[in-house]
Amino acid sequence: MMGSQCEGDETGQEQSGGAATEACDDFTDLDLSHCLLGTRLYVRLLLYTRSNPRCGRELSHRRPSAAEPLFNLSRPTAFIIHGYRPTGAPPVWIDLLVRLLAEQEDLNVVVVDWNRGAANLNYFTAVANTWHAAHNLTAFIVNMQEEGASLGEVHLIGVSLGAHLAGFVGANLKGKIGRITGLDPAGPMFTTATPAERLDPSDAMFVDVLHTDMDSFGLNGAHGHIDYYANGGADQPGCPKTIFSGKSYFVCDHQRSVFLYLCALNRTCSLTGYPCASYSDFLDGRCLQCEAFKPAPCPVLGYDVSRWRDTLLRLGQTKAYFSTTATLPYRKASYRVDMVTWNQYLRWGAVFIRLHNGRNFTETRVDHKLFRFEQYTATRLLAQFDEDLHPVQKISVRISMGNVMGPRYKIRLLRIRLTPLDRPERPVMCRYDIIMEENMDIAFRPLPCDSHL
Repeated sequence: MMGSQCEGDETGQEQSGGAATEACDDFTDLDLSHCLLGTRLYVRLLLYTRSNPRCGRELSHRRPSAAEPLFNLSRPTAFIIHGYRPTGAPPVWIDLLVRLLAEQEDLNVVVVDWNRGAANLNYFTAVANTWHAAHNLTAFIVNMQEEGASLGEVHLIGVSLGAHLAGFVGANLKGKIGRITGLDPAGPMFTTATPAERLDPSDAMFVDVLHTDMDSFGLNGAHGHIDYYANGGADQPGCPKTIFSGKSYFVCDHQRSVFLYLCALNRTCSLTGYPCASYSDFLDGRCLQCEAFKPAPCPVLGYDVSRWRDTLLRLGQTKAYFSTTATLPYRKASYRVDMVTWNQYLRWGAVFIRLHNGRNFTETRVDHKLFRFEQYTATRLLAQFDEDLHPVQKISVRISMGNVMGPRYKIRLLRIRLTPLDRPERPVMCRYDIIMEENMDIAFRPLPCDSHL
């Protein structure tokens, strides 16, 4: 087993004679030859804390307290559980996830290294090994409990196949552990599984799930007390759409769940989920109030769920949707747009909105469907922009109706109102009584909504 060297001030330990180094226990690093030959299951538990966020310490399965004081059983404990490893290499995200979790609060972070068992070209072998790894981890947590740890302070974070492994551990412990977070639970071999054969809400006191690849390597459906669906839960912006992109075509959507969660932990992006019956209803702007959660805001993806937990447990299984950009920090600027039109004839069209702040602009196309515009019709849209420009000095609107021949029809816009959803402290922007021509941009300066001037 290869070890690295870490500074003594990181581990809080020094060797005798003044040496300030300690050997670290690293995640198992395998290669393709191991995968070709197949690996037998072997589970290692690597401990990290705020005092040693970069230097792992392998724990004894039978005597967790042997690692005290570093492994303090009175602290909460988060377990990170990876998934299938077809190449045998360590997950690229594992070190950053450890460090970000250690920054959330004073807790034990334990990496469940079952790379020997997950690294197989035969995916079915890895699936079978999740059950055996789950029994191994269950026994360790039981030993923790017997030595004074609280099951309610245990949080399992499972990625892909690791999400189901976490569910099996939770089921073994009768759903008494505090929380399971599933990051795009694996779909292959689980699409027809019963709740006992996959992650489900009964596996912990609270289960939250993030979906990013439901149409391929991820699992469709709802499997937690709250399920977040990024961009509908399937195709992610910026990910390749053709097989000619190589490996990225297969893993990009699936891995996005981890990178979104890392971004949320790092507090560089605040990803608000809007509870809704479907993604299409969310895009139509029908689910932007979050009335059931008031006075708390809409639920946000991430580590701290204390503000929403009781409400979610009372509501039962909740689906929440949000959209992202293709790159960091992933967050979109969202506005609820309310329009009242007055036109003589029924028209159908998509809406294009551009926001200007003097130097730059950002544009969105609300064209997932055609909207109905007729005499005195109120239309609500969800407009999401890749950039958050503030203050907005000018707004451009175009209603595109696909009419390329003949005269352009006019539409009278009695009122348009843009309400910032992510920044409630910002003013609502309005404009009144504008004559538009279809397929033509109309630009105007926004006014306070209590003014008709």
